[in-house]
Amino acid sequence: MGLANTFSFLTIFLLHLLIISTANGVNDPCASSSSDDSDLSIFHVYGKCSPFSPPKRELSWFDTVVDMAKKDPQRLAYLSSLLVNKKATSVPVASGLQVLGVGNYIVRARFGTPGQLMFMVMDTSNDNAWIPCTGCVGCSSATLFTPNTSTTYGPMDCGEAQCTQVQGFACPDSGSSPCLFNHTYGGDSSFTATLSHDSLTLGTDVIPSYAFGCVNSVSGKSVPPQGLLGLGRGPMSLLSQSGSLYSGVFSYCLPSFKSYYFSGSLKLGPTGQPKNIKTTPLLHNPHRPSLYYVNLEGISVGKARISVPAELLAFDTNTGAGTVIDSGTVITRFVEPVYTALRDEFRKQVGGPISSLGAFDTCFVPSSEAEAPAVTLHFTGMDLKLPMENTLIHSSAGTLACLAMAAAPSNVNSVLNVIANLQQQNLRILFDVTNSRLGIARELCN
Repeated sequence: MGLANTFSFLTIFLLHLLIISTANGVNDPCASSSSDDSDLSIFHVYGKCSPFSPPKRELSWFDTVVDMAKKDPQRLAYLSSLLVNKKATSVPVASGLQVLGVGNYIVRARFGTPGQLMFMVMDTSNDNAWIPCTGCVGCSSATLFTPNTSTTYGPMDCGEAQCTQVQGFACPDSGSSPCLFNHTYGGDSSFTATLSHDSLTLGTDVIPSYAFGCVNSVSGKSVPPQGLLGLGRGPMSLLSQSGSLYSGVFSYCLPSFKSYYFSGSLKLGPTGQPKNIKTTPLLHNPHRPSLYYVNLEGISVGKARISVPAELLAFDTNTGAGTVIDSGTVITRFVEPVYTALRDEFRKQVGGPISSLGAFDTCFVPSSEAEAPAVTLHFTGMDLKLPMENTLIHSSAGTLACLAMAAAPSNVNSVLNVIANLQQQNLRILFDVTNSRLGIARELCN
């Protein structure tokens, strides 16, 4: 074989290897790089790896966050409305993310046998899972679950106990019938679904007979296109339905909104969780068992602990008051007197002119940023000093830096403080329901 032919052969061979590697995801930055069966990649809905295009491509990163944060008041109104629900086993299928179309963080999941890939919103404040199914009228995604190609799919009957755990179920007074349910929310969106069961695959873990809503029709534009995976702590959640597989433990590390590729991770089960991690007790509200309550005892701005009445932070199962960790709210919200005290102390320590921008009412010129004080959240048994990237957000032109927090909306009867996802980014958040604790540790997800 001549030199030219040898070179040509090697070139073709190497190109062939490159094509195979690319097809297998070896060089694909969006492919999960973890070898842990229960360590799933997390990405932002507007990132490179998302199959969903941002609604407004011309928006800058700052404007995108501002645009998403506009829907936070509705999210808080939704969470607050759940607090008066006295039926501990009755949880809504539609989450605040569905209602608002926020859908910030997404994980890969497969339903059926063989598994069909869906990109699902993860929501820590809801239990149910649901996905759009073939024949769905009004569904916005071209990717639909096809029940008749799954050998393990089956609709659930009205006589099964799980049917009564979804909101808006419709069943005859007697006789056998599939469990159908419908839900209207937000004033502009609704869906109908059949409660079903099938295999759910996360990484290489298979959870058989997982109960979920097979969506038949959608009205409105705020429903996440490929469904939702509930990570709450109620009876229909992933933790409850997975039994002993994950031992009531999971954690996540949320990548920054600026992250373009897969970079965060969802770790399921106790294996691989951080050993040295500060924790605070998880509190249980029997009237809203899905929410992850923690006891926020106080807040410091710099070295100054702000003065607020204790009852504004206290946990109260009757009113639903207290503090929750939520993956679906964008910026942290405190009840108005708490936020006002925090904001005023922050402004005092920053000094200089203060202006507003979008949802943010405490903005200043970046030259003052070096003087910006750290915000520390004091939980029972654990202090979280927020990194500056979790405290400030910069305008698209870079001319302003803003305190990335706000007051809870005054137009709802909100008594809830919500630690939101912007403040959770690049932190490992551990949910250990079995031992009733929540842990937080610094980790670079990006």
